Order: sequence, then C-alpha cells, then structure tokens
Amino acid sequence: MERTTAKMPARVKKHRLSPVKTIVLGYAVIILTGALLLTLPISTRDWVWTSFGNALFTATSATCVTGLVVFDTYTYWSVFGQIVILLLIQIGGIGFMTLAISALTLTKRKIGLRDRFTLQESVNAPQVGGIVKMTRFILLGTAIFEISGAALLAFRFCPEYGLLKGIYFAIFHSVSAFCNAGFDLMGGGGKFSSLVAYEHDPLVNLVIIALIVIGGLGFFVWRDIVLNKGHFRKFRLHSKIVLVTTAALILVPFLMMTLFESNNPKFAQLSPGEYALGMLFQTVTPRTAGFNTLDLTALSDASVLLVIFLMLIGGSPSSTAGGMKTTTLAMMISGVFTAFRQRKIIESFHRRVSDDAHVQVISVIAMYILLFFLSGTLICAFDGVTIKEALFETASAIGTVGLTLGITPTLSDPSKLVLIALMFFGRVGGLTLLLAFRDQQGAVPSKYPVEKITIG
Repeated sequence: MERTTAKMPARVKKHRLSPVKTIVLGYAVIILTGALLLTLPISTRDWVWTSFGNALFTATSATCVTGLVVFDTYTYWSVFGQIVILLLIQIGGIGFMTLAISALTLTKRKIGLRDRFTLQESVNAPQVGGIVKMTRFILLGTAIFEISGAALLAFRFCPEYGLLKGIYFAIFHSVSAFCNAGFDLMGGGGKFSSLVAYEHDPLVNLVIIALIVIGGLGFFVWRDIVLNKGHFRKFRLHSKIVLVTTAALILVPFLMMTLFESNNPKFAQLSPGEYALGMLFQTVTPRTAGFNTLDLTALSDASVLLVIFLMLIGGSPSSTAGGMKTTTLAMMISGVFTAFRQRKIIESFHRRVSDDAHVQVISVIAMYILLFFLSGTLICAFDGVTIKEALFETASAIGTVGLTLGITPTLSDPSKLVLIALMFFGRVGGLTLLLAFRDQQGAVPSKYPVEKITIG
C-alpha cells in the first residue's frame, strides 16, 4: 500500500508578543510577584497577612519607583519585606529587560534580534546597534553611583545606627534615591517622616540630591558625557536639551520657592543656609524622587502648585525617573516659540527636530493632563478630600514621585486602584501603553484631502 502523508504548511505562524507588549506584561508580572511576596506573614514585623490590595499598591509603588505607601516601610515591613521592596525598586529603576539581557550575557547565550528590540524599547534607545554594550554600561554606572552614594551616607548612618544597620540604611536609601523611588526607613523616628530628621544635615541632603539628579538624567546622557569627556558642544542634541532643561528646572523653581516661603513662619527657625538647603531639596525631589526634609503641609499654596508642576514634568527619558519628561517640556516650549516666529520647523541648538516630535509632545501632554485631572476628580468623589490634596496625590502617582500631603494611608480601595493605574502608566509610559494595545496595520493606501481649520 502506498503511504500518504499530509503536507505540513510551509510556514507556521508564531504569535509572539511585540517588544512593547513584552515590556508592559513584564512589569505586570514583576508587580504581581512582588505583591504575592508582600502578602506573606514573613514580610511584616508582626507576622500578619497583608491584604492583597495593600500589597499590590506597595509592589506597584516600588516597581514603578514612586514611593507612595499605605504602611510605613520601616515599622510595618520586616527586613524580608524591605528587601523585597528594595529589589522591586532596583528592577523598576534600571528596567527588567536590562537585568534579563545581562543575565543572558553572563550565561554566554546569544542575544536575539527580538530581545535587542525589546531592550531598545525598554530603555528608549535611539538605535538597536550597540544595545548590549549599553546594557553593561548601565549596570556599571548604576553600581558606581549607588555604591558611592551608600559609602557617603554610611559616614552619617553608621555612627547613628551602628555598623550593620548603618550600612543597610545607607544602601537602601542610596538605591532608593538613585532610582528616584522615595522609599525610606526613617519610620523609627516617626511614621512617614521621610528625611525630616536630616533637614539640617548637608551631607545627607547633598548626597540624596546628587543621586536624584544623576539618576534622573538618563543612561544615554551619562554615556554622552563619558564619551565626549564633558565637552558640551560635542554632545548629542538629546543630551544638550536634557542638561539645560534639568538645570533650569532646578534653578528657577528654587528661586521661586525661596521667594514664596520667605515669610512663612513655620520655617522661621531655620538659618539662612538651612533654609536655602531645604528649599533646594524640595525643588529637586519632586522630579520623581519622593523624599522630603521639610513638612510639605507647611508649604504655601503657591509652592504646592509649583511642586505639582514639577511632579508632572518628572525626569528625563531613558532614566530611572518618570513623568512627562524634560524633553517633552523643552519641545513644547520650543514649539510655542516656533509658532510665535511663524515657522513650521522646530529647531534647537542649531539642529532640526524630527517632524513627528510635536505630535508626540501633544499626545504625551494631553494624556498626562487628562488623567491627572480625571483621577483627581475621582479621588475627590471617592474620599471627599480637598481638590488640592487630590491633585497633589494624582500628580505624585502619575509622575512616579511619591510625595504626599498625608492622605495616602487613609484613601479607600477605589482611590488606591486609581493611583495604582496612574503609577503603572507613569512608569511604563503613555506612548508605550498605546503601542502595546494597538492592532498592527499595514500602510495606509491613500490620504484624505487637506482642509485647514482655525486654531486658537
């Protein structure tokens, strides 16, 4: 008998996740894993089960390097729970794909093109070429900055807390500051006190400020500085915009807040040097860091509005920070001046910006502002808090900052779910989320006729 065999199809379609979907689902898996670990009794000091909702909120805040908490990190979580939070901060700060690719490199496995594309999306790299080398640079730079920060903080914490505890505190706060997370272990001196006990300490203030700024600049800005040995003229356009905008977002808000609080009686006990240091810290930390050395509820309404603005802006692309990003603000301002001069092309530092940049800028700003106000409205409706408290909380969540006016632990479950969604959105990125759930479509075969409309 003649044996017949069915012909196998020449090509079998493999349904693989796109790079952006891999990133979104990867962060979701990490958050859920962290939440499950934090629900265990071993994660708490009193060996009690933590509700999944509160554990999910904490895991999301840590992975999205935010810093909003429903429980004081030091007094509620055990050392095991604190280490889980610290690992989530580190993974969220430098990106899980960076760690995954590094692990594959150590095992001598070949890194496929799909993995390279995913890593490119994860760290917002401009190109795929050299992405694996960039991963090593990110890890090395992270290690150098975090170890240096921990060593400096140890000079303060070891005499105060003892050798082992002081080293542990130094490492935790160095990682938290560099990753712009805002988690702290200072609850022993008062729950949710952050770094208020060190408002007079220049060492702690300046080290934390330096770690926040360096972590918020972005991995590719570091590389540009190293490769060009600090020669500003040789930097790429991206690095120039990031550095100039970052400097402006430190100096201008510092001068504004110093003026706003100059007659505030709650800060009258501070010396001129301590006052200046406190104002500097409070203008740097809203750039997605989440620490505070002064009582935020004592700030004037003008300063609160300024902090909200800084929280929405956040850090820079390819960094440990969240928010709309410094480049978005810079392109928005450049676009306004371009419109005033009646030009159609955005230029900066004698370079022409790509034509689609203004569309991305409008999309990002629109998404952040819409979610910011909508979420604030929902929290007001759910918990009856003031509009100032609600908007401050939503700006802190979507900017992955972690600052609060004290209402986070008292919020209801629906409000916490709103904040969880905002933190996830702020860390993964609005455009990434849109691309992750967009259907793949071919090229548009035709274009509609153009018709002008009146703007403004």
